[in-house]
Amino acid sequence: MPRPEIVDLFAGPGGLDAAARDLGYEVTGIEFDQDACDTRAEAGLLTLQGDVRDFGPHKFPNATVLAGGPPCQTFTVAGSGAGRRALDEVIGFVRRMARGEDVRSKLAVLDDDRTGLVLEPLRWALEALRDDRPYEAIVLEQVPAVLPVWEEYARVLSANGYWVAKPKVLHTEQFGVPQTRRRAILVARRNRMAELPEPTHRLYRKGVPQDQGDPDLKPWVSMAEVLDRPTPFEVVSNYGTGGDPRSRGRRTSGEPAFTVTGKVSRNRVVAADGRELPRFSAHEAGVLQTFPRDYPWSGRAIAQQVGNAIPPLLGKAVLTAALGTAKEYASESEDRAGGQR
Repeated sequence: MPRPEIVDLFAGPGGLDAAARDLGYEVTGIEFDQDACDTRAEAGLLTLQGDVRDFGPHKFPNATVLAGGPPCQTFTVAGSGAGRRALDEVIGFVRRMARGEDVRSKLAVLDDDRTGLVLEPLRWALEALRDDRPYEAIVLEQVPAVLPVWEEYARVLSANGYWVAKPKVLHTEQFGVPQTRRRAILVARRNRMAELPEPTHRLYRKGVPQDQGDPDLKPWVSMAEVLDRPTPFEVVSNYGTGGDPRSRGRRTSGEPAFTVTGKVSRNRVVAADGRELPRFSAHEAGVLQTFPRDYPWSGRAIAQQVGNAIPPLLGKAVLTAALGTAKEYASESEDRAGGQR
C-alpha cells in the first residue's frame, strides 16, 4: 500500500514536513520563498515552488490530508498588526466562502495582501468538498491571534461533515520544545473524532523551578540542555519591548528560550559576570526550534526561515494526535474502506 500523502501549504523550510516524514508520511510542500525552497531541497523534502493561490486540490489528487501554516507576519505582536485589525473582516470572508462565494477578488480591501492568505486552507478544503474528494484530515497552525479565525473555520467544517477538535492555543514547552512559543492549532477529521495532543511536559512559569509542577508530566526543557555552550548565560530579549530597555525580559540558560523569531540575533547573550557572549547563531536558533542539529539550512535569511517554522517536535505531537503514524492511518483507512464494501 502506498504511503498516505499530505499536501502542506506555506510549507516553509520544513518544520511540519520533517515531522510528518518521521511518522512515515509522503509530504509535498508548497512554498514561495526561494531560500526556504533551497533548504527543503537540501533536506530532501518534496516541494512545489509557487504561490498557494495559484494551485488547488486537483493538483494533488492522491493527498488525503491538508496541512498548512499561513504567513503570520500581519498577525504577530512583532509584525504590522494589519491582520489583527482585520480579524472581523477575515471572519466575514470565511462566512461568505462557506456560502459558496469566491472572495479572492474582494481581498483587496485588506491593508496587507498577506492577511488574506489565512483563507487559503479553507478555499482548498471547500474546493475538495465540491469535487467530492474531501480531505480525510485537516491540520492547521498559526499564531494565537488567529484563533478566532480557526474557530470560524471549525463551524464551517463541522457544517460540512467534519469532526473538529475545539481549536486551542498550545504552549510549545509542554511538548518538549526548549522555548515558550504559542501556536493556535486546528484539527479536523472526516470519519472519526478529531483530537489535539495532550501535554507531555510542564508549563513554564517564571520563578517556578523546573522540578516543580504536575508529577505526571516531564520537566520543561531548558536552553542549556540543548545548546552546546560551555558556561551558564543569560538572554536579554528585545522581543515585544517597543525598544524600551526597562521592558526587556531576561531568561537564564536554565530556562526555556523566548519565542524564536527571525530577529533572534538581536537578543543579547551575557555571562554571569556581565560579559557579552556571542549571540545566538542561526544554527542555534534551529536547535531551539527542535530541528535536527545537522539540518541542512541553505539559502539566505536562515534566521527568518527558522523563526517562521513550526517546531518539528510540536508538529510531530499534533500529527500523532490527529493522524497517528502513517502505518496506523493507512490501516484505519483500509479498515473503514473494508467496512463500507
